[in-house]
Amino acid sequence: MYVAIGIVVVFASIGLGYKMEHGQFSVLFQPAELVIIGGAALGAFFISSPKKVVSLTIKAVTKIFSGHDMDKKAFIELLLLLNEIFFKVKREGFLAIEADIDHPDESEVFKKYPTVISSTSTVNFICDNFRTIISSNMTPHELENLMEIDMGAQEHDAIIPSVALAKISDGLPALGIVAAVLGVVLTMGKISEPPEVLGHSIGAALVGTFLGVLLSYGFVGPMATNLETKAKEHEAYLNVIKTAIVAMASGAAPQSAVESARRAIPIANRPGFEELNEEIKNWKGNQ
Repeated sequence: MYVAIGIVVVFASIGLGYKMEHGQFSVLFQPAELVIIGGAALGAFFISSPKKVVSLTIKAVTKIFSGHDMDKKAFIELLLLLNEIFFKVKREGFLAIEADIDHPDESEVFKKYPTVISSTSTVNFICDNFRTIISSNMTPHELENLMEIDMGAQEHDAIIPSVALAKISDGLPALGIVAAVLGVVLTMGKISEPPEVLGHSIGAALVGTFLGVLLSYGFVGPMATNLETKAKEHEAYLNVIKTAIVAMASGAAPQSAVESARRAIPIANRPGFEELNEEIKNWKGNQ
């Protein structure tokens, strides 16, 4: 939602300011400049990016508009899922959750928490680590190291789209200059034309520079920053899971393990102690 609002604000601010200076919007409408800049940027992206990078970037960009932000509600939902799994393990043992972690899409436990199961990587992270606990004699310290390796691998993939878009953003002003130079080349072929014709042609050429800078700093660059922020949020999200599972594997009681995880949540999205306790009480009351 905020991305859409930002795009509207960028267009509205530039358009309003331009109109206040009595500018003519028809001069800015230069489809050929957009074709040159956009096409060259897309081509450069394909030249510089393997298939994996292209795929990850396209998926990530679509999530800018359709994905959910990591807010307090999402973290509370995650803590409640972990709490329910931990209590089930405490009451019935680890074998009781085998069906849940083998088929989370069919698990009545996971189905209660739609925000969590909307992320395949998150579900796989949770299930893989419980499988490791069940199938091995790994110590909590070894388990923690393994989870950090997994988190590092996920962070590597998560940051790729941001880096790819940032590189495109860096190149857009230069591609705008390319479009402008081509416009000047065309203008030189009209050197014998009247001043008003030359003025219009030069203005059209300069629109290329304007578009390159606008696309870079007004849209593509901010999108790259948005994706970088989302990657860091996902890393923090996985760190909460890691903290909870390591605490549980070390022998902590379910509520203590969940409290350890709560402390790992970034301050802006961290639920209060009493707030989480109230949620857990409500969960117990529904059992």
